[in-house]
Order: sequence, then structure tokens, then C-alpha cells
Amino acid sequence: MATTADIRNGMCIDLDGQFFVIIEFLHVKPGKGAAFVRTKMRNVKTGRVLDKTFNAGVKLDEVRIERRPYQYLYQDDMGYNFMNTETFEQISIEGDLIEGVQFLKEGDMVEVQVHAETETILTAAMPQTVVLLVTYTEPGLKGDTATNATKPATLETGAEVRVPLFINEGEKIKINTSDGSYVERVKE
Repeated sequence: MATTADIRNGMCIDLDGQFFVIIEFLHVKPGKGAAFVRTKMRNVKTGRVLDKTFNAGVKLDEVRIERRPYQYLYQDDMGYNFMNTETFEQISIEGDLIEGVQFLKEGDMVEVQVHAETETILTAAMPQTVVLLVTYTEPGLKGDTATNATKPATLETGAEVRVPLFINEGEKIKINTSDGSYVERVKE
């Protein structure tokens, strides 16, 4: 059991049967009245952000979350299959628990958050950016870059993103996995 004095960024708590990670917090001591803690928390499963205020001294259920590296192997009817690179244990994770699943390709590493006591998989986080090959896009016209115009492009994973007009088929690009946006062209 923890109290509001123990709150810190990154701490995971159990609130009404759901797990929340503290994003930011502020201890407030008003001139009149009791002290309180204002927090901003993210729901581990849904990703929704919640603002919550706790009175000083309230007891909280702290949850131990472990982050483990897993390598993506393949997808089948059970879900997405991963292997722990240290123990070689294989697990299957549902697609809705993986952030940026449309950019996942064989051999990619993800960070899986596991509830330590029950060994329940909470989420799997892709790296912030990934480098992928453009398999199809319309050819860009020369001198067509005066505006911030974009065009659709299909990537090697099958995902479709918007890219600048100068990107051509066969080029590698860096994609932000959280929102699916184009970051930059990668030269090798």
C-alpha cells in the first residue's frame, strides 16, 4: 500500500479495478483547507488520460509492472506471436493490445508490459519510430513540391500512410508509430 506522499511519475496504481500510470502530479497546499494531490493518469489498457485529485494521506494500491523485451515472430489465428529474447519463451498477444500494430514486421522488438503478480499482459509498445520500405506509391512529378502536398503510400507491412510527393516506390522511410505520420526519408 502506498499513500499520496509516495506518488511519482511512472508509478502504476490500481483504481477501481483498472490500472493507471501516473503521467504528472502536483502536491498542493492551499492557505486554507487540507492539502491534496492533483494527478494526470493514463489508463494502461485504453490509453485514455484521466485527471484525478486525491486528498493528502489517501492510501493507493500500487501495482508492480514489468517491462520485458519481446521479438515479433509471426501472426496466426491466435494473435501476434512474440518470443522473449532472454528465455526464448513464446507468447501470443491480441492485436488491440499492441500500439501501432499495422507497422509491425517480422523481427521487430517491442516492449511488453506485464502485471508482475498475475503475469497478465497489459500492453505491447512499439518503438517510437520504425523504418519501412515503400512498396507502392504514385510517381511524383518534378517541381511539384511547392506546397505541403502528400500522397498515399503502401508500406511493406500493408499499412497505408501519407507521404510527401517526392517519395518514390522502393525507398525506405521513417514512420512515427503512435500516429502513423511520415518523419523522414532514410538513406542507406
